[in-house]
Amino acid sequence: MCNEKSAFKMKSKVYFKTFGCRTNLYDSQAMIGALKDYEVTLDETQADLIVLNSCTVTNGADTHVRSYISQIEKKSNAKLFLTGCGAHTKGESLLKEGRIHGVFGQSEKLKIDTLLSKEKPFYDPGDLNYIDEAIVDDFIGKSRAFIKIQEGCDFRCSYCIIPFVRGDARSINENKILEQITRLALNGFGEFILSGTNVGSYGKNTNTSIAKLMKKISQIRGVRRIRLGSIEPIQITDEFKEVLDESWLEKHLHIALQHTSPTMLKLMNRRNIYNQDRELFEFLSDKGFAIGTDFITGHPGENEVIWDEAIKNIQQLPLTHLHAFTYSKRDNTPSSIMRPEINGKLAKTRLHEIQNIVDEKNYNFRKNFNLPLEVLIENKIDQNLYQGFDQHFNRIIIQSNEDLVGNWVNISNYEIQKGNNYAQL
Repeated sequence: MCNEKSAFKMKSKVYFKTFGCRTNLYDSQAMIGALKDYEVTLDETQADLIVLNSCTVTNGADTHVRSYISQIEKKSNAKLFLTGCGAHTKGESLLKEGRIHGVFGQSEKLKIDTLLSKEKPFYDPGDLNYIDEAIVDDFIGKSRAFIKIQEGCDFRCSYCIIPFVRGDARSINENKILEQITRLALNGFGEFILSGTNVGSYGKNTNTSIAKLMKKISQIRGVRRIRLGSIEPIQITDEFKEVLDESWLEKHLHIALQHTSPTMLKLMNRRNIYNQDRELFEFLSDKGFAIGTDFITGHPGENEVIWDEAIKNIQQLPLTHLHAFTYSKRDNTPSSIMRPEINGKLAKTRLHEIQNIVDEKNYNFRKNFNLPLEVLIENKIDQNLYQGFDQHFNRIIIQSNEDLVGNWVNISNYEIQKGNNYAQL
């Protein structure tokens, strides 16, 4: 007869390290939800196994993954597994180097128990045409819920590797999305961020659209705010414009431009046209929206004339937020063989220049906004200090003696500082 100690076997602990975009955050949560034979730990030092959900959008993203692996190798004997976009670009080489135990694609994530239990090293890239069937009903350590509504991209921007590691655009079943949000709303979530590789393509070939989906989501009890991931200018259709005045839509849209020089947009094989972009941004600004964008500096061919034109155009746009990064060569993309290449130091200088312009625009936007802020408190950052984001996706620091994490607060009196707003409750 076995004793109590031998009859009870401790589950091995798994730590999930997530790099990159909101889609990866969702995929990590889906894996956590699918785990049955293992215990999740939020402390990597306690982990027996570590799953790296990787990003490969830039060389820097690949470097971050390799650096993390090096750190773990120095201080832990944890068994490492690689998934995410980097599994398709760097997985085989890392496996051959013996630095990770297993590699698996995003389509395999619900088999997480089986994959983690494999004794021999393995490479299972999965299927780039899969449609996600995962249902996520919680987000550990988050106040907002990230909802993946589609996968893949049909755009073929000359610099981008993502379509080759995520596949073509395909939409997740609407009923699955609505079921998921209903569960999360019952669990207390009120803000939902719709994410994917190319969010605005939702509904392609399924007789629906991102606007129709948002309307249905808004009718679910408990849904207070809907926020979109990055959307393309051409995806803001007349139908989309019909929901702009709805109270549940966050007054912030992130619209990917990547550049503002017409010459550079052609080199990048982009579908947007600057003059049309400007008209759209001015229309949204007049409706009170904060507007963010993506921007790449240092793409091959970005000479001084092109850069001067881009800066002039940026100064004209009513931007409030910016996700800028320097160009990163991705093998097997058209941009990788374009010339002339731009010095990396110059690309960083240009990045800082454009960031400074948009930071000032954001500061002025906040100074000119005189209405109360509707804030969801994200987390505690220090003793009696909390961080949240308002309806324009602007950061606010709040001092309070009460625990505010996860709460919604309306704030009328606040101080407008350079980097963020500040209030005392």
